[in-house]
This record gives sequence, structure tokens and C-alpha cells, in this order.
Amino acid sequence: MFQLYLIFAMFIVFFLQMIFPYFTEMFYFDPSLALSEPWRFFTSIFLHGSFSHLFFNMFAFFLFGSILERNIGRIEFIKIFIAGGVIGSILYYLTILTGVAPPIPALGASGGIYAILGALVILTPNLTIFLFFIPMKMKNAVFVWIIIEFLGVFNTMSGIASAAHLGGLFFGLGYAYLLKKKIQEPEFYEPEFYEPSNY
Repeated sequence: MFQLYLIFAMFIVFFLQMIFPYFTEMFYFDPSLALSEPWRFFTSIFLHGSFSHLFFNMFAFFLFGSILERNIGRIEFIKIFIAGGVIGSILYYLTILTGVAPPIPALGASGGIYAILGALVILTPNLTIFLFFIPMKMKNAVFVWIIIEFLGVFNTMSGIASAAHLGGLFFGLGYAYLLKKKIQEPEFYEPEFYEPSNY
């Protein structure tokens, strides 16, 4: 599975963050540099603020990404993850421009992971997960995620870029909807039960 290479790459990047001063500042999403250094919309996806941040993101990435990659293949999987992360950064930036969120730098793969979740809502809607220890189908869990992240956008003290999560989630929903319409065979690999970590 290609996702394992991405996980390995993110651990390597985190190692570089730890040993090289200013590495993080060179590549995270800095709102003040968004227009002059637009690559930060992309590079920030591969950075993390702490080992726990990295670990729980990669745990969720492995659990859900393995299902998605098996369903749609490597290329489409990469498209959803990367584009979801970038669009998440863009939506976060828009909340800053409109004054909804303070101009705080952001980093992490969560936008791309939420894009994976959004895609699975469309492709495997009856997949049962544990959300806050409550068994719930993906097609129902998505409404909980939307409400939580929408409210989080306005919580400026949370330290979480909820707008990036929403951007990735909505991209994943939309892209998977279009992708499913193009696929002749509508059957997808959908395990009956999965228990993710709380990330």
C-alpha cells in the first residue's frame, strides 16, 4: 500500500523537524507568507507539531486510508489526500482573511485525512466505526464531524484549524461523489466494523 510510504515520509520529515532548527518555520503554513510562498499550502501537510500529533494522525491515516486505497487505487487515493490537505489550508486561510480565525500558522495532515473520511462516507456509507465510543455508520458520523468542526472554526482558543478539517471533508465528499458516478461497478470493499482512534 502506497500509504505506508507516505507514513514513512512523514516520520522522516518529523525527524528533520526535531534535529534542524527553523525547518518547521520554513515549510509550515504561515498566513503572512501565503501569497509570496504558496508552496506552504502543500508542504504544511507533511509537518506535525508533536509526536502525539503525528502518531494519532498517522494511525487514523493508516486505518481509513487502507480502506480507501483498496477501493479506488493508488493514484486516486493520492489525489484525494493531497488535494484535501491543500484545500483545507486554503479554507483555513480564507477564515483568516475574513477575520473569523486569528492568523496563526498551521501544520498537519488532518485536512487530507478528513478528505479520506469524506470519500469513505460516499464510497462505504454503511461502514460502522466507533465515534466517541458510540458505534455509528459513516453516513451518520459525517454530520457529527461537520457540526464539531463548524463550531470549532469559531473557537479561536482551541489551537485546531477546524476550517482545514472542513475543507478536506467537503472536498472528499464531493470528489468521491463524482468518482463513484464514473465507476461502472458500484461495489466497494466495505468492512462491517472498524474502531478508529480519537484523533
